[in-house]
Amino acid sequence: MKYAYYPGCSQETTSAEYNRSAVEVCRALEIELVEIPDWNCCGASSCHAVDDRLAHALVGRNLAIAEKEGTDLAVVCPACFLRLRKTRKEFRDDAALREKLPGLIDMPYSARYEVRHLLDILANTVGFEKVAEKVKKPLAGLKVVAYYGCYLVRPPEVTGIDDPENPQIMDTLLKALGADALDWRGKVECCGGSLLLTRRDIEGRLVAGICEAAREVGAEAIVTACGLCQHNLETGQPGENPLPVFYFTELMGLAYGLDARPWLRRHLVNPASLLKKHGFN
Repeated sequence: MKYAYYPGCSQETTSAEYNRSAVEVCRALEIELVEIPDWNCCGASSCHAVDDRLAHALVGRNLAIAEKEGTDLAVVCPACFLRLRKTRKEFRDDAALREKLPGLIDMPYSARYEVRHLLDILANTVGFEKVAEKVKKPLAGLKVVAYYGCYLVRPPEVTGIDDPENPQIMDTLLKALGADALDWRGKVECCGGSLLLTRRDIEGRLVAGICEAAREVGAEAIVTACGLCQHNLETGQPGENPLPVFYFTELMGLAYGLDARPWLRRHLVNPASLLKKHGFN
């Protein structure tokens, strides 16, 4: 099974453990992720707000490069996923953009191949049964909540991978690994995103509310699919004894018996004591 792969900026820098764990668990599942050459920033959540032409060019160039691989494009960052999916949808729906985009990026593009989040690939192509078959060390007894945030499932007409108000795809994955995925009220609440840089007071209140909701149901950790969410939830928690915040791919790696130490040592909230409690040294 082979996919073109767009890592995105954060996965090469602040969220490198997300990228590395994603590549390694995919290898364990016999999924080949082929990183596309010479990729550029997707513009994330800000570029399209100021310059549509630049936003389309940034994303369109990545889509056109990926198309040369002759397969669907896999993404792990929700912001990248949304921008890539949205531009592809606009290209297919808008005749003017179809005419304009190749000139902006100086290369052809046809929107022939899909843009897919890794969670969607695991759920709907690999299948959760195969995900479970690869488990060597079940996450039995580990009480977690799946945090989806904003961009992974919204807007649903663009992302289209799960219910935007009560998504279950990550919960089901965590259960396949043996974890106890708890139902809770904070799974699609906003963490504040880039308000981390401009309004720490607002971001802090949002993060505190999410962590309070997780503790209400007895969660020992939060699991996410977003680098910015992971950072905000780690750094913005109030009080002592903050909850560890994992990427779903890291827990997959632990359950698959992979060496997760290079990933976990990058965390700002040390998960070692929690993992030791559940038999992971």
